[in-house]
Amino acid sequence: MDRQHILLQLAQKMSAATAAADWKALAALNTLMGSSLPAMAAQGRWTPAERAALSALRQLHVQAVALCDHETAELGKRLGDMQANKEGWIAYALDSENAETGTEA
Repeated sequence: MDRQHILLQLAQKMSAATAAADWKALAALNTLMGSSLPAMAAQGRWTPAERAALSALRQLHVQAVALCDHETAELGKRLGDMQANKEGWIAYALDSENAETGTEA
């Protein structure tokens, strides 16, 4: 399989994984790119079509990283909110448990 075809396949998979927020697929693609791109580069100069495919893959990778960064920040915010409201959650859980068992706190 030629390099251009491989790059286009990687770009298609990267686009689909990013759209689906498929973190496992994105991680696997990132690892695959890390090992396969240097090997492809070692095969010689890139043709114009290969450079275009590589550029498209690079842009999709930038978008995937941006999505990961955004989702990481959002998760951190949610975890921070949960930590800040921890006492309230514990009180709610205890109150719910007491209501189920008929005991008083």
